[in-house]
Amino acid sequence: MRELETATVNGIRMSYQRVGDGPALVLLHGWPQTSYCWHKVIEPLARTHTVIAPDLRGYGHTDKPRHGYDKRTMATDVAELLRSLGFDTAKVVGHDRGGRVAHRWALDRPAEVERLAVLDIIPTREMWRRLDAPVARGYWHWLFHLQPDLPELLAGQNVAGYLGYFFERWTHQRSGLTKDAVDEYVRAFSAPGALRAGFDDYRASFPDDAAHDDEDAAAGRRLTMPVLALWGATGLLGSLPTLEIWRDYGTSVTGEAISECGHFLAEEQPAAVLDRLLPFLAA
Repeated sequence: MRELETATVNGIRMSYQRVGDGPALVLLHGWPQTSYCWHKVIEPLARTHTVIAPDLRGYGHTDKPRHGYDKRTMATDVAELLRSLGFDTAKVVGHDRGGRVAHRWALDRPAEVERLAVLDIIPTREMWRRLDAPVARGYWHWLFHLQPDLPELLAGQNVAGYLGYFFERWTHQRSGLTKDAVDEYVRAFSAPGALRAGFDDYRASFPDDAAHDDEDAAAGRRLTMPVLALWGATGLLGSLPTLEIWRDYGTSVTGEAISECGHFLAEEQPAAVLDRLLPFLAA
């Protein structure tokens, strides 16, 4: 793993990778991962961009405070990191929870986000609106992680076993998640406060993130920058009208499913992801 740098932003110490030269490209990871999840795509992306890949608030080597896991605050963390590194704007790619941070950043500060790519998510507001039995069966962990204290108690008994459940069931190309990657994620979430912080990220989904999203929807605020939505064809989003959903939230949205791929796009199908990302970022 590349050596991480550290910056103090928005009251926390944030760790990040910085690679390459050129315009800024910010990569935001999801749960249960860290910035390590970009290890198969970061070098090709760095040939044309300054790639900045932080560990989000509560994740990896970044501080794990007891508060601030609403996506508005987490987006502010990343926006301040970007400015501290001398950039006013960036193209942004977010996967999973990082995609939710990226979506909020683009809504709150559209002048800062030039282009937005969201990987294997639909907007948080749509998750709550579409929580019927099939969706709930696939996303049961959202409801479990909302509970106070219990997830830490149960998952903390066997961090590797709990995370391994998701790594196995959320992948199609299981060889894509290497042993080194899984070991890195288990190590990260075994650190003091790490499990709690990751669950706090989910706990902020309701009511905080839901309320912010509903306010934007009521006000008619939509994403105005170009948006690329990518998702795994064999995952749950493969059964949802994912592109149509995102087109309700943005004025210029393209996207497609990645075949033979589950949830962890950048690790399961890095070549296919790069084939879609590079032209989008260069346009």
